[in-house]
Amino acid sequence: MQPLHKLETPPLPREILLRIYREMVRLRTLDERMMTLQRQGRVGFYGACTGQEAATLASAIALEKSDWIFPALREGGAMLLRGFPLVPYLCQIFGNAGDETKGRQMPSHMASKSVHQVSWSSCIGTQLPQAVGAAMAAKIKGDRTVVAAYLGDGATSEGDFHVALNFAGVFKAPVVFICQNNHWAISVPSSKQTASESIAIKAQAYGFGGVKVDGNDAVAVHAAVKQAVDKARSGGGPTLVECETYRIGAHSSSDDPTRYRDEREVEQWRKRDPLDLLRGRLQSWGIWSAREEDELRAKVLEEVNAAIAEAEKKPEPPRESLFEDVYSVLPWSLREQREELLASPPAGKTSQ
Repeated sequence: MQPLHKLETPPLPREILLRIYREMVRLRTLDERMMTLQRQGRVGFYGACTGQEAATLASAIALEKSDWIFPALREGGAMLLRGFPLVPYLCQIFGNAGDETKGRQMPSHMASKSVHQVSWSSCIGTQLPQAVGAAMAAKIKGDRTVVAAYLGDGATSEGDFHVALNFAGVFKAPVVFICQNNHWAISVPSSKQTASESIAIKAQAYGFGGVKVDGNDAVAVHAAVKQAVDKARSGGGPTLVECETYRIGAHSSSDDPTRYRDEREVEQWRKRDPLDLLRGRLQSWGIWSAREEDELRAKVLEEVNAAIAEAEKKPEPPRESLFEDVYSVLPWSLREQREELLASPPAGKTSQ
């Protein structure tokens, strides 16, 4: 990595810069541990954010608490940044009784109303028109809410991308589209995803602005998203922010990127690791030291390991929860099924 010139004044308050960095380190540590657990068979699936932490966290911190996030696969860390506790976050990955969503959702699809983050469905791009709908509801109600709609480069090839941006442009919805262009939609490179010179330029066809930023530069990401959020909140309509970044690891724990990706490309992007870039800048501003780095790494690893140990002890969700959250009053057919289920022993057990 090239040496950084010493800057006299950091572009953001010290507490914000340090908070972003600490959250990035925690997310990187958590991802490393969870990928290990998946390989050990202790969780079924995981989608890591490795290499994209700046795009996820520096954008999320530009939002206010009252704003809503409609995520894609790699924005779970935004929930932690916004104050969601680590243990129930992990319980979602285990799918146990400590999970707010009662083990019903696929791992790495975290959601909680408490931090205004909506559940992702795994269907690529479907969150985009939903986010615009939520933004329009806020506008009609006269709220000052802004909605962040996250997507990957692959989602720009979906019809929902067109529907969402077209509607948002026409009606000036208070929404910010944040595209994490990590160059690979599983095995499809961005060069085969679009013929446009960028993803950001696509916004012009829908009548609003698009901006492309270095997605591994946390300061640049924050500045671009903050400007877009302020614009949306003041009635200026949507913005498409393209964060050019890179997915260092596999698409998910179910993927083998060596089958379609040149490792030399990965190594080039490793040299632009967002954690290394931000840490170097913090040190150049004199607000971070090697001692603080060692202390943070040790503290975060201890926190993550303790949370994993606690979360893993939780039991499975109760069987009767299958019948909850569907009807306010269960119809007779489901009441009968519920009674039959509770009268029978759990799977793998026999009555005495």
